[in-house]
Amino acid sequence: MAVSNSGRYLSTDSNKVDEPFKVEEAETVNVPLPPTEKLLVLGGNGFVGSHICKEALDHGLSVASLSRSGRSSIQDSWASNVSWHQGNLLSPGSWEDALDGVTAVISCVGGFGSNSYMYKINGTANINAIRAASDKGVKRFVYISAADFGLANYLLQGYYEGKKAAEAELLIKFPYGGVILRPGFIYGTRRVGSLKLPLGVIGSPLEMVLQRTRPLNQLPLIGPLFTPPVNVTSVAKVAVRAATDPVFPPGIVDVYGIQRYSQKKY
Repeated sequence: MAVSNSGRYLSTDSNKVDEPFKVEEAETVNVPLPPTEKLLVLGGNGFVGSHICKEALDHGLSVASLSRSGRSSIQDSWASNVSWHQGNLLSPGSWEDALDGVTAVISCVGGFGSNSYMYKINGTANINAIRAASDKGVKRFVYISAADFGLANYLLQGYYEGKKAAEAELLIKFPYGGVILRPGFIYGTRRVGSLKLPLGVIGSPLEMVLQRTRPLNQLPLIGPLFTPPVNVTSVAKVAVRAATDPVFPPGIVDVYGIQRYSQKKY
């Protein structure tokens, strides 16, 4: 109906009822799946690194490992799903191809020895990895560092100075995607050749006791010695989450933060 200039209603349609719209079946379009997150674990054949590799595989990630010895001696079935690379972080040009297609890196590289050796392994090697990952456009980098044990720092000067240098470089190169985990003593079943050392026999009770004495951690000089141990599975869980969860806050996570994050689902 419409209104004429004189105000009379005029008919503008017939008595026919419009046919309903015909809906055609939509054409199927092949939309590519989102790219798979690829994680590179530096030192993936070690105690902590192997647990991180397994944790990442359990979350459906594509996992690669880089170490000086290459493939792990672990015979568990999950190990065959890891891409093992051999290379030395202190030898540029011998390992950078392992970063191809990688979206996140977790470094477990570290060691003990003379002060100069400890600085190279804990500091220089990790700094080389951080810079190479940044140049390759890696989105997130997680570094397994160590808790500050106060007086022990002087006994292992090269170890802690190397760790601090690597931490500083990470915060510069990855201000929005760099995470530093600072566990204390990490316990769990550790393989040494064909032997399995049940470190949890000591670590688990200590963790239960020391996590209830957190105020003692603030005591001058001796306070850091009350830092509770943490289970290797907790470290692995938080490391993988920090490497893949875009809302995981960058920065430093102490042992209490590791315990807290390991209890959260994501």
